[in-house]
Amino acid sequence: MVGPGSPAPTAPGRRCHHPRLRPCALPADPALVRPTAPVRAEPPPRSFGAALIEGHALRKSFGDTQVLRGVDLAVRQGEVVALLGPSGSGKSTLLRTINHLEGLDDGSVLVSGTAIGYDERGGELRERRIAQQRVAAGVGMVFQQFNLFHHLTVRENVAGPLRWVQGMSREAARARADELLEQVGLADRADALPRHLSGGQQQRVGIARALAPRPRVLLLDEPTSALDPELVGEVLAVIRDLARDEGLTMIIATHQLDFARDVADTVVFMAGGVVVEQGPPEQVITAPHHEATRRFVGATTVEEHA
Repeated sequence: MVGPGSPAPTAPGRRCHHPRLRPCALPADPALVRPTAPVRAEPPPRSFGAALIEGHALRKSFGDTQVLRGVDLAVRQGEVVALLGPSGSGKSTLLRTINHLEGLDDGSVLVSGTAIGYDERGGELRERRIAQQRVAAGVGMVFQQFNLFHHLTVRENVAGPLRWVQGMSREAARARADELLEQVGLADRADALPRHLSGGQQQRVGIARALAPRPRVLLLDEPTSALDPELVGEVLAVIRDLARDEGLTMIIATHQLDFARDVADTVVFMAGGVVVEQGPPEQVITAPHHEATRRFVGATTVEEHA
């Protein structure tokens, strides 16, 4: 989850403040419980592991514009978090600071215990070493504008980074690429160039590429914003399947309320570079507490169902 009450992670030169443990109420002794009628068991809730992404007081400015203004972050292993908010609220910048595509002005963020972009002394690394660090920490990213290599085939867009960054053999990289293209429904377009694909197909290639190194964390930055409306569904279907079947930790910046309600465990609403409201989808989307959240949800709902 993201919010001002999250614990601070340890990073080079920083102290870590551990949260207090809350007392847990023990369940009643089954031998003493006498139900008056048969009770049908509910399915167990989804469970999450320890915090996989931890951030503290994240700040980022571009010129005189403050884009992130002290955001705290804690996302648990296996959790799916949807970031909602108007354009300019800081969603994309937050995602890009997690894997050091943007450096922070202040604060710290850890992914799987690693401060991506920095060595153990706090010095900034070169880009090639940062790319290897992202793979080691298990972070993949899907971009708004696909970011494909337009001179390479669909298969090479997926297989190439496996050879260049991970040192995988050509045969192994090709096999992994073919496996993922089958998963996203593009096995028959493996030899095509990106310009011969629709926007939805290009984004599915981007998802396959992000999955290729078997990440533990997948960051998705408005993955449908560059698509024509009729192509949005095919990309959302792939992401929905990943959320349900793969057990990935995911942070998804999106304007799709129905999609967020369907796949997210936690919804975070941002505005003006801060977290305004967070909680389960049925709270934040269906019954938001904050007036800014209510305005955003109301306007976006009208737009989605127009």
